[in-house]
Amino acid sequence: MNAFRTGFPALLAAGLASGALAQAPVPPAPPVRPKPAAPIPPAPDPAFEAARTAFEALPEAERRGLQDALVWTGDYNGVTTGAFGKRSFEGIQTYQTRTGAAPTGLLTAAERAALKREAEEARRAARFKVQPDPVSGAVIGVPEALLPRRTAIPGGTRWQSPDGRVTLDTKSFPQGETSLDALFERATAAMPGRKVTYKLKKPDFIVVTAETAGGRSYIRYAEGPAGIRGFTLGYDRALAESVDRLVIAVANNFTPFPEEAPAAAAGPTQRAPAPAMAVAPAAPPSGAQAEARPAGTGLLLGGGRALTVASVLEACAAPRVAGAAARIERRDAAGSLVLLSAEGLAGAPPPLRTEAVSEGEALLVLGAQANGRPSVAPAAAVVEGVYAPLQPGAAGAPVLDRSGRLVGLVARFPAAPRLVAGVMPPTRYGIVPGKAVAVFLGESGVPGKTGALPAKDAATTLGGAAAPVLGAVVAITCTR
Repeated sequence: MNAFRTGFPALLAAGLASGALAQAPVPPAPPVRPKPAAPIPPAPDPAFEAARTAFEALPEAERRGLQDALVWTGDYNGVTTGAFGKRSFEGIQTYQTRTGAAPTGLLTAAERAALKREAEEARRAARFKVQPDPVSGAVIGVPEALLPRRTAIPGGTRWQSPDGRVTLDTKSFPQGETSLDALFERATAAMPGRKVTYKLKKPDFIVVTAETAGGRSYIRYAEGPAGIRGFTLGYDRALAESVDRLVIAVANNFTPFPEEAPAAAAGPTQRAPAPAMAVAPAAPPSGAQAEARPAGTGLLLGGGRALTVASVLEACAAPRVAGAAARIERRDAAGSLVLLSAEGLAGAPPPLRTEAVSEGEALLVLGAQANGRPSVAPAAAVVEGVYAPLQPGAAGAPVLDRSGRLVGLVARFPAAPRLVAGVMPPTRYGIVPGKAVAVFLGESGVPGKTGALPAKDAATTLGGAAAPVLGAVVAITCTR
């Protein structure tokens, strides 16, 4: 080996000097591939931003009303949440083009008035009536001009067109007769000539749309303390151009459990009050008729304490946490967070994440539900917030990353959300970030863990990340 070590350099030097190794093939150097440049985000569209700014400056009820009007004029087929996005922008442009105006995406006051008049004419022509169904117990919007025939069916009511090409059925099942799982399996089962075009399954509701060579259908069921209630709307495919918009209107005005919904004034479309996330009321004080209503979500910290956001308590004189009377112990300087105290509260919060999340990062939100089991909603990080399908009562809901760390709390939920068939569609929500939560808890003397989780403890699924925290998520109710 020593001879090799001393002889090889000498041989190499001699070869190079004599040119003997010049004939040996030299392996080519690997090509240097340029590192792809990071994609440059598209520049904001000035027209879109101007339209969005003008739209969002309007009151929420006005924004939702305009989207609802665009549904009735056939220019918009999205949900009516009051949030402005690409579909709202394009819907307004479609309306403007159709009426001969410049397609700016920004409605003038005169255009808004004209749009509402046209929509009201369409509603009147359809004789759209929001009405209770005494058989199923649900409230539903029915275009009676199209569906004048009304008959009772087992568990519900059938509205039908004279030629039988459009049928709307309500249906109800008492507790224990069937389940959402069974109804979902039946609605999505493979059948010759039938294609499921959309399906959504949540713990308390399902939605399925399907089509055949000759028809389309929309199925929606929800579960509550009174059982399962829903509706099915089926129609001839040739009528899709006129009926599709009515499907959205029916879904917007469907209230499966009106007995659980808070009282609200009906709007121009006679929309029935949408159901909030009902919470079982605690016993009222003796001799008083106290009213319990859902307010938000709290996160148990242990030691008889719970954390929530200030917006939950804005109109709450007497908060209750998990049914126990609570008092406000402390607020943060920014007016965003509130620490509540109540007897019998036990639980441990998740580890805190103080570093910022990246836009588009997968998150999840845990909100309190009426049945006592927290809901788990998938979410995505957006600038200063999350984009998620949350439901009433989600203010204060903890937002977790997929390793189970607390990213923040949902800062606010709309006071008058526009629900689609009793469900809030995905929307952007602001959050109180985990860094602010960590500072507040530290100032309040509440111990908390921060930093990254060990790899062995990091969850990889939504359910795995949520499981350790579910027991610390509770409903906050108010009596007034």
